[in-house]
Formats: sequence, structure tokens, C-alpha cells
Amino acid sequence: MKKLWFLMMLILTVGVMAACGGDGGDSGGGEEAEADIEENEYPSTVTIGTASQGGTYYIWGGGFATMLEEHLDITSNVEVTGGPVHNIQLLDADDVQLGMVTEGPLYEGYTGEGEWAEKEYQDIRVIFPMYDTPFNWFSLESTGVTSIEEHEGERVGVGPAGGTPGTYNPIIYETLGIETGEQVAAGASDMVSQMLDGQLEHIGFSAGLPISAVVEAETQADINIYGIEGENREAVMEELSYFKEFTIPEGTYDSQEGPIETIAQFNFGVVQKEANSDFVYDLVKMYHENIDQMINTHSSAEEAEDPEAILNNTDYPMHPGAIRYYEEIGVELPDEVYPDEWEESSE
Repeated sequence: MKKLWFLMMLILTVGVMAACGGDGGDSGGGEEAEADIEENEYPSTVTIGTASQGGTYYIWGGGFATMLEEHLDITSNVEVTGGPVHNIQLLDADDVQLGMVTEGPLYEGYTGEGEWAEKEYQDIRVIFPMYDTPFNWFSLESTGVTSIEEHEGERVGVGPAGGTPGTYNPIIYETLGIETGEQVAAGASDMVSQMLDGQLEHIGFSAGLPISAVVEAETQADINIYGIEGENREAVMEELSYFKEFTIPEGTYDSQEGPIETIAQFNFGVVQKEANSDFVYDLVKMYHENIDQMINTHSSAEEAEDPEAILNNTDYPMHPGAIRYYEEIGVELPDEVYPDEWEESSE
């Protein structure tokens, strides 16, 4: 009798524990973690994180604002920011809802390996391809400088803090063992103004081609434009794997004497994973079906004319709304870009 009573109590205890465990769930993830994602409502207005005035991001932001208003009846605020690093931080804080990033900051933010990264920004999601951002440097012709090695000990403009050039120009100098003088962190237009005022002789910048700040400089002064090649380029790409070889085509700038060999990073449009899936789908569809408008805004958009440009992303998770569009038009995405929440969204 005692054995029977003990057995009944044991069964009852196990049942209660199982019920309690089911309520608590497994905080480790899987389907339970996916259920915690609550999508935002479809927006009536968005803030677009760009970069400094005089850079390509800012021009793209204006183009996007026009398209959103015209095609989706969504108003937009184009935010001047420090660039990709800043955009990742602003997205995380929900201060912007659409951002633009280069692959270097995307890698450093997602993995948490960037010196600027206070954590791993793993809620960021890629939604559309943009263009390559080549790095180039330019100096007043009167200096005779035609290579970054000659920046040794010189005062140089490196771009805005938090932007692609402002983040990576100092790292490039360090990688190559070039000890410059003061490094001025400022936006493209500000640096050009300093150059024209005689306060700055050398500037390093990166953006989609043509960079309006370079055009501004060469229309008002004689400048030398140059990139990075040979052993220096190999050294940078070995140290910083998100860089690739790039050639600035002849004729991009009036001051060029021929093609310019250099390095580049690719750019993507990004949102947070909580972004409304229907909104992201509509935005990406709008973007590709009206890419001619972006090309008219800035010629760098020609690099995204073929939607398969999204395959430049092989490592970072995409938003389900964007995935839905690319699958609909027959783009075969790599497995690595499907996020944990994809299974739930497709059910």
C-alpha cells in the first residue's frame, strides 16, 4: 500500500514539474525565441540614416525619401549622421529606421569586433544592395604628393568619425606603418572647405562614384587624385578581409590621368529585425522596380540595376520581407543569409 501511494505521488510530482517547465520555456532560442519577435507596425514615416553632406549616402537618402513618398506614400526624414558605424548604433536605438552601411562596419558591428562596438549588433538585417565604396586620396597639386606614403608626418583629413573613411583611413595608415601628423576627422564638404582655405593639403575619402566632394575640390583647385596598389594594397586586404581590389575608371574625375587602382567595400541598405515585413517587402520591390530613379539620383546605383547584386552579401542575415521579394523574382540566396526568424515568418 505504501509503495502504491509513493508511486502515485511520484507521478503527480513529475507531472507538475513538466507543466511548470513548459510555462517557463527554453530561453536558449529556437522556435520559442523566435516567438519573442514582435514586428513593428507598417510605418507612415521613417528616418533614413545617411552620412555627412558632400558624401554619396546623403544624396542617396534624398533619392530614397522621394521614392518612398511617391510610391509608398511614406514621408521621410533624411538624417545627417557620422556614417555606417553611427547608422548601426542609431538603428539599434530606433533613432533611424533605414540605414546605409559598408561591409567593414557591418562585419565589426555584427561580430562585436570593432573598437567602437559596445556589443554584438546581431539584430541588424540586410535588405538591398547599393554599390562599391572605393577609397581614394587627393592632395593639392602644389604639394607634389601622389601617394599615401608621402603623408608621413603630414596633417591629413580622414573623414567623419563613425563614417567609412573616418573609421578605416587611420587603420590603413597604421597597417602600412605610416605615421601621419594630425588626423582631421570631418565631413567631406568641411574637409574640402579647409583645403580650399589652405588649412589642409591632403584628404582621404570613400563613397560611391563620383564623390561630389572630389568634384567640388577639383573645380576650384588643381589636385592630384590617387589610390593604393601593389604590396600596400595586398597588405591592407590581408589585414582587413572586407576590402577588395577596385579600379576607379578613367574619366570619373577631370583630374585623373588614367584608371586609379585602389581598394573598396560594398554597401547595403539595412534595417532592424523588428521592421515590418510587408513594409520591407514593399520597399525592396519599390527600389528594384524603380532603380532608374536612383540611377538618376546618383550613377553609383547602376551597380544595383541587376537585383542579383544582393549576392554580394554571403554572410549577414537578411530581413524576411526582403528574402520574400528576392525569392519571388528567382534569386537563389545562400543559406547563410536566412535569419533564425525566417522559419516562423514563412509558416
